[in-house]
Formats: sequence, C-alpha cells, structure tokens
Amino acid sequence: MLLISYDISNTRLRSKLSKELQKHGRRIQYSVFEIDNNNIVLKNIKEVISQKYAKKLKKTDSIIIIPVNEVNKDSIIRYGQSVQELDRFLII
Repeated sequence: MLLISYDISNTRLRSKLSKELQKHGRRIQYSVFEIDNNNIVLKNIKEVISQKYAKKLKKTDSIIIIPVNEVNKDSIIRYGQSVQELDRFLII
C-alpha cells in the first residue's frame, strides 16, 4: 500500500493531482490517498508526478509518497470514517 499526501497551493494543479490519484486509489483525507501498491502502479504514479507536477511545485508545496509494507499494513489504526468515502455510494 502507498500513502500519498500533498500540499499544493495552486488550486488547479492540486485538483488535477487529486483526480489523477483517484484513478489509482481512494481518498482517506482531503489531501491524503491510500493506494494498493504494486510496482507498476508505483512506477506510473511516480512518472506522472515527475512529468506533470514536480516542475510546477512552488517552494512551499510538497508531494510525499509513503510505502506501507504488508507487515505494517495490518497495524494501521483507524478511527472514524472519511467524509470523502461517502461520495462513493450510489443510491438508486
């Protein structure tokens, strides 16, 4: 699993990155995504960030990719439910 967190001041750039990350995982907080990891996904995400976002970041901006190995994955403690997850349900 990967945790990807970002702090980007440019609203347009931040929105584009958010949409890109939603393709690969789920938002667990406003600027934090949880993504199931495999080498291909990690490589793709790193390439996209390097090519489309890294050069546009200001000195106060950041994107952080944190790998969480399978051993540590089971020790994650969660309280509450992210508000963003509620958007994933479709009521018919």
